[in-house]
Amino acid sequence: MFSMSGQKVLVVGIANQNSIAWGCAQAFRAQGADLAITWLNEKAERFVRPLAEELGAEITMPLDVTQPGQTEAVFQEITDRWGRLDTLLHSIAFAPREDLHGRVVDCSAAGFGLAMDVSVHSFLRMIRLAEPLMRNGGCCLSVSFLGASRVVRHYNMMGPVKAALESATRYAAAELGSQGIRVHALSPGPLATRAASGIDHFDDLLDQAAARAPTRQLATIEDVGAMAAFLASNEARTLTGGVHDIDGGFSITA
Repeated sequence: MFSMSGQKVLVVGIANQNSIAWGCAQAFRAQGADLAITWLNEKAERFVRPLAEELGAEITMPLDVTQPGQTEAVFQEITDRWGRLDTLLHSIAFAPREDLHGRVVDCSAAGFGLAMDVSVHSFLRMIRLAEPLMRNGGCCLSVSFLGASRVVRHYNMMGPVKAALESATRYAAAELGSQGIRVHALSPGPLATRAASGIDHFDDLLDQAAARAPTRQLATIEDVGAMAAFLASNEARTLTGGVHDIDGGFSITA
């Protein structure tokens, strides 16, 4: 029904085989895309590099968005090797543990600022660097969560941060739409990823979500990947600015 054949895609955020970004990378490759894949640091490289090699990624590099120059280096490599970019997937987020596990009203300014920088502003920085490479249009994808629009117990500070990400997604979509660049947020329900393991009582949230979802099952990283690949395809060229729930209907329940 749709294809990403010949597309050049940057995937940021794979930590291991359970990552949402991994599910997306697999779907992109299955639909014919060429991949650039990054990892956070040397510790992460030993988990991510074999996955990148499995998919035949043409570009593999470290990328820690808190380190000056690393984001620019990745986009320079893409410019030198490919000369263009068609799809960007930003699937990274961070909050200091002491801030994440406390009340929102108690979070530190430094912790909140760091969470906003890694989880939101780094997406905007990547879009800005991707823009001149998307001369024929493209698609920029971020990853959000229900806690952006509703209070989810124990999600705490990441709720406001993800709300900012969704708002930034809408504004970027409005600003870049005339260039054919589409911007979306993927919003899976609870998934057992490494990032989610930092949230208190996350296993309880998984059980509750599965029980409440109309389908009685949670989405998988493969389900998220299928949606990401569709949104990145030419068949979705009239869609932009959306927050796409991929959660078995969990988000519609009270």
